[in-house]
Amino acid sequence: MRTSINDTPSQDGVLVMDRVLIVEDSRAMQRALERAFAAEGYQVDVASDGHAGLSSFREQPPSAVLLDLKLPGMHGRELCREFKTLAPNIPVIVLSANAEVDDKVLLLELGADDYVTKPFSPKELLARVRRAVRRKEVPVAKDEPATSFRFADVEVRCEAMEVTRLGQKVTLTAQEFRVLKYFLEHPGRVISRDDLLNQVWGYNNYPSTRTVDNHILRLRQKLEADPSNPKHFLTLHGVGYKFVMAPEASAC
Repeated sequence: MRTSINDTPSQDGVLVMDRVLIVEDSRAMQRALERAFAAEGYQVDVASDGHAGLSSFREQPPSAVLLDLKLPGMHGRELCREFKTLAPNIPVIVLSANAEVDDKVLLLELGADDYVTKPFSPKELLARVRRAVRRKEVPVAKDEPATSFRFADVEVRCEAMEVTRLGQKVTLTAQEFRVLKYFLEHPGRVISRDDLLNQVWGYNNYPSTRTVDNHILRLRQKLEADPSNPKHFLTLHGVGYKFVMAPEASAC
């Protein structure tokens, strides 16, 4: 089901519409979300189950996704993983009645960009979607720092979101890649867990820093020669982390 609303002219005169895909099986919630986003000038696509949501996403990728977890046909966690595999940069905001921290951590580790617990304020949800879309659409400056990096036997191509080690492709989740990129752009800087949550996840107040530790652990396992004795992803106990590129490192 689709609802077309106002077109918004971009700076170059081309008409642009922000499109939000709502994957939600509750008719009442569908209608409420559709009205709220249509009133703010979004084009809205609605899917009532996981397979329909995936089909709509593939047919016409949206600007952002609102994703319920308990869906017919395909669970929201699996659908989130599929969305992030197809288009890692499209924001996915999870809607769930479950406020458990473990559930939030799992979804964020799968690449979700935000997590909103039902019931929620429509204004707050709209603000989170706007923020997620703005982060995705920020233009790259011409003097942007290097987009390819090498350290030890690892090569990272940021634009292509590709990582290789010893010439072999390394598979990272979208969120693991964001953490890695942030470290690469801030070598030698001491970074607290709260800084990482704010800068990479985009949250000012997140209930647990365990998700940060889990991401660092997996980056060590995938990219360090000896994960138990890391040379690049260093822990500063009581402070946070520091990424060391090492003398042989280079940026290109």
